[in-house]
Amino acid sequence: MSVLDNMDRRTFLKTTAAAGATGAALTGAGIVFESEPAKAQGPAPETKIVKNVCHQCPARCGIDVYVTEGRVHAIYGTLDHPISNGKLCPKGHLGAYILYDPDRFKGPMKRTNPAKGRNEDPKWQPIGWDEALGIVAARLNVLRDKGEPHRFAIAFGRGWGESDAGLLGTFGKLYGTPNAALNHSSICSDGSKKAKLVQDGNYGYNAYDYANTNYLLNFGASFLEAYRPFSNNLQAWGHMRTKSPKTKVAVVDVRLTTTGAAADHLLLVKPGTDGALALALAHRILTRGWWDRKFAGDFADGVNRFRRGEEVDPATFNEKWVKGLVEWWNAELKDRTPEWAAGVTTVPERDIEIVAREFGTTRPAMAIFERGPTTHTNGLYNGMAIHALNALVGSMYAEGGLMNQMGVPYGKLPMKADDFLDEAAKAAAARKMPKLDGTKTKDNPLASNNIQGIAENILAGKPYKIDTMMFYLTNPIFSALEVKKWEEALKTVFVIETSPFPSETSLFADLVLPDHTFLERLQDTPTYPFQGFPLTNLRVPAVKPLHDTKQFSDTLIEIGKRIKGPMGEYYKKLGNTENVIKVLAKGFEANPGDNGVDSYEKWVEKGVWYRKPYAYRQVAGEFLEWDGLGYAKPMLPEDVKKKLFKTESGRFELKSSYLEHYADFVSARLGIPKERVGFPQWLAPKYTGGGDLHFITPKTAMHAEGRSGNSPHAIGTYQPNLGGRNELFLEIHPDTAAKRGIRSGDRVRISNQLGAIAARARIYPGCRPDTVVLPFGFGHWAHGRWATSRKTGNGDEIIPNVSEPVSGLAAYYTVTVNVEKA
Repeated sequence: MSVLDNMDRRTFLKTTAAAGATGAALTGAGIVFESEPAKAQGPAPETKIVKNVCHQCPARCGIDVYVTEGRVHAIYGTLDHPISNGKLCPKGHLGAYILYDPDRFKGPMKRTNPAKGRNEDPKWQPIGWDEALGIVAARLNVLRDKGEPHRFAIAFGRGWGESDAGLLGTFGKLYGTPNAALNHSSICSDGSKKAKLVQDGNYGYNAYDYANTNYLLNFGASFLEAYRPFSNNLQAWGHMRTKSPKTKVAVVDVRLTTTGAAADHLLLVKPGTDGALALALAHRILTRGWWDRKFAGDFADGVNRFRRGEEVDPATFNEKWVKGLVEWWNAELKDRTPEWAAGVTTVPERDIEIVAREFGTTRPAMAIFERGPTTHTNGLYNGMAIHALNALVGSMYAEGGLMNQMGVPYGKLPMKADDFLDEAAKAAAARKMPKLDGTKTKDNPLASNNIQGIAENILAGKPYKIDTMMFYLTNPIFSALEVKKWEEALKTVFVIETSPFPSETSLFADLVLPDHTFLERLQDTPTYPFQGFPLTNLRVPAVKPLHDTKQFSDTLIEIGKRIKGPMGEYYKKLGNTENVIKVLAKGFEANPGDNGVDSYEKWVEKGVWYRKPYAYRQVAGEFLEWDGLGYAKPMLPEDVKKKLFKTESGRFELKSSYLEHYADFVSARLGIPKERVGFPQWLAPKYTGGGDLHFITPKTAMHAEGRSGNSPHAIGTYQPNLGGRNELFLEIHPDTAAKRGIRSGDRVRISNQLGAIAARARIYPGCRPDTVVLPFGFGHWAHGRWATSRKTGNGDEIIPNVSEPVSGLAAYYTVTVNVEKA
C-alpha cells in the first residue's frame, strides 16, 4: 500500500504546496545547485544483424537477429525473404527465450543414479566432451565388434536439412544399423503424404499457389492457427480475402476455429467423417457436370451419364490425366449423395450442396487437408477422397492450384560412403535386420515410420533387444501415444538425449549431449513445400554458444570419427558441419539464386537462396515447362510421369495401382474387398477409449512443436480464443456441460480406459456437443521451470496407441473420453 493511500486530498495539496514554496524560496535566495560536468558519450554500441531461420515451427521463415554487444535483443522477419517478407507470427519474436532459457543444460552430463522414473533425480555429473563422446563410441564399438550394430538407434523429429538429418542415413549405413533415422512423421502428418503418394505418386506435402486461387476448401488444416508456413499463410490470407475476385473459403472442422470464423462457410463434421463429405462433393460435381473435362476427360459424345445410383459403361468415357474415374463412380460414388453424407457427418444437406456448387463451378479451386481428417483409423481413405477433388476440378499443377516442391541443386560431398564400407557394415547389410519400429515388414509393409510403436517393441524385445538409443529433436515420452509406456521402455535402454533443455526424455537419459539452440547453429534448412520453386536457407549463428554445448551434427560427426575402421576415416575427412555446408553451397556456383547467392559467403550474407518460377504448369489439360521466358515447352506424357505424376499410369490415379499391389494386406487390415482397395471410399472410423465424447487435441498459434512449454510469453497466450492465460481450458459445449453439472472454471476429470487427466473447463458454444477439445502442449512434468508450473494434464497420456494401418499415422483424434466435475 502506498503512503498516498492514507493521505486525504487536503493534506496532499498542503504538502505539495509547501514543497513548491520551499523550492521557490530556495531559488529566490540565490542558492545554486551544481551539477556534474557533462561527460563525452562513448561510441554507441555496434548492432549487427545476423541471418538465421526461425525454429518455432517448420515454416522456415527467414529472420534478422539483432545482436548488440554479444546479446540478442530483437528478432524480425527478413524483408527480402520469400516466406517471411519482413513479417513473423506471434511466436517468431520469442526466440531469445529459447537462447536465454535459464534451465538449459550447460554442458555434457552423465547420470549417476541408475534408478529411472518421473520422480527420480538423475544426479547429474558434469563431464567434458571428450569423455562424453568416448562413452558413446565405446558402446558403439562394442556392439559392432559383437556383430550387433542394429541394437543402436537414433530417433529424430523435425530434421532441418542435409547438414543434420541428412547425415543420419550415411551414419547408419557405415555403422551397420537400420535404425539410424527413426523419424517422428508417424505422429506428425504421414497420412496426408501417403494419400498423395498412392494417387499422384509423390510422397510429400504439396506446395500451393494461394495467391491465384479463387476457392479454398480446407479440411482440418489450421490455416490461421498452425498450418505451415504459418506466417506466410497470414500474409496469403490477407491477399486472398482482399483481391478481386475475393477467394472464397469453406472450412471443414469439428469446432469453431480462427480459420473457421474468418471463412465464408464452416461445416462442423463429426470427427473422422471428412471423407464422407468429400465423396458427396465428388458425387455432386460429377452429376452436375462441373468436373474439368480438359484435365480429367469426358464422355465420347459429350453427354453426361453420371446419374445417382446408375452405373456407367467405362468405354463411353475418354480419360485424359486421371485413371479409373468411371470405375470409381461405379464402385463408390454413385450412391454417395449429399443426403447420405448429411446422415454420416451431421452437416446439413443444404450446406453440402452449397459448397459443392461453389467449389465445383469456381476456377481455380483447390482442396487442402492435414491432420484433422487423417489422424483417424480411416485417415488414408479420408485423405484420398479429399485429394481426389483436386483431380476433378483440374487444380493439379494449375495456376491457383497445387504442385510438388522442387529440390535444391546442392553440391555433392567429394567422398562416397560406399568407399568406406568395411566388412562389419557389409555383413550388417547382408543380414537385412528389420527396423526397430517394425515398418517395411510383411506385418507393416506400407508405413514409412512408426515411432509410436517403438516403446512397445522395446518392452517386448521385438524384433530384438535394443541397447542404446539417441534422441534428436523429438520427445516421444511426452508427445507420442500412451506415453507412459515410454517411461517403462527407457528404463531398459542406455539413453542419449541431445536436447538443450531438461526434457522428459532427459530425466530418463544416461548421457546428455546438449545441442546448441537455433540461434547458435550453422545449419541448412531447405524449405518445406511452399510455392514450388526451389528455396533453401542458411541458419547462421547469431552469437557464440553461451554454454559448453555442441551442434547435433558435429556431435554425430565426432562420434563417427571415434568408430574403428573406415567409418572413422570417413568422418575425419568430413571434418565438421561447416565443411558440409560449404560443399552444399558449391552447387550455387552453376545455379545462382535470384538474389545473387552463388557462394557460401553470399549465402551467409543473404541467408537464403531461391530461383523462381516453378518449372511446370498445367494449362487446360496440357502440361508445359518453363523455358526461360514462359510456360511454353510442351511436356510429353513420359516427362509428366517422370517429373510430376510418378504413378504406374503416369496419371492421377482414382484407382490406385500402388494400393492394389498390397491388396491382400489392406483387405485384411481394413476389411475392404480386394477389388476395391484402390478407390477413395467411405470407411467408418473405429473410435477408441470407451468414452461418450470425442476428444480432440489440436495445435494453437503459439504451439512451437512442444518447445513452447518453456517460453513464458508463449504459454501466457496459448489459447487466446478462450482467454487462457498460463493454462489450458477444456473446451466444452454448453449443453454438454449442463448435462454434467459443469460450469466455466470448474476443475474436471477427463478419463477413459487408459486413465485420467485434469483440467479446468470453459464453456464454448463453438464446439460440437459430442466433442471436447484440449489443445496439445501443456502437461509437462519436465522441460524447465515454466513448463512444469502449468497444471493442465497432457492429453497424450489417455490416447490409445492405435494407428491407421496403411499410412501408419497415429490415430490421435479417434479417441473418446468421459468428462465429469472433479
